[in-house]
Amino acid sequence: MVIWLIGLSASGKSTLAQLLYKVYKNQYTNTVIIDGDTIRNIFGNDVDHSIEGRAKNAERISNLSKFLADQNINVIAAVLSIFPDWQDWNRENIPNYFEVFVNVEMEILKHRDPRGLYRRFKDGLEKNVVGCDITFPIPTKSNLVIDNNADLINFDEVVNQILQAIQFKYK
Repeated sequence: MVIWLIGLSASGKSTLAQLLYKVYKNQYTNTVIIDGDTIRNIFGNDVDHSIEGRAKNAERISNLSKFLADQNINVIAAVLSIFPDWQDWNRENIPNYFEVFVNVEMEILKHRDPRGLYRRFKDGLEKNVVGCDITFPIPTKSNLVIDNNADLINFDEVVNQILQAIQFKYK
């Protein structure tokens, strides 16, 4: 099983992935979590945040997820995922692929901005920011869309919603 969480920076996908991991790991010990930045670190930060660098990282994450899934290791991936072609590749090549889009309006993301990414972009100190100078294609084929526009979302309820949707799809 690969649970692929897509969303912009500050959407809550990493927080959701961590909580989902804790619940999933209790039932399935053969579960790992993958984050886009972690994969960059593993490979020595050899790719930047340009379109080309992001494409290389996306390829790595998809191939690693398939490799692990083929060995019966469950994967929870929290990824910006701006390449619909790789999302399609995942659907075609990874058995039990389940995609969740964590949707948040840009104005809310800019307000949250826990790492100051959007502020730095606005101030001209950052470039290659998805949703600003790099287009974020809204996923159209996700198995589940989570609206995280509220100030306080109950992530436990969202985790349960994801687990129920997975059970429904793979009965």
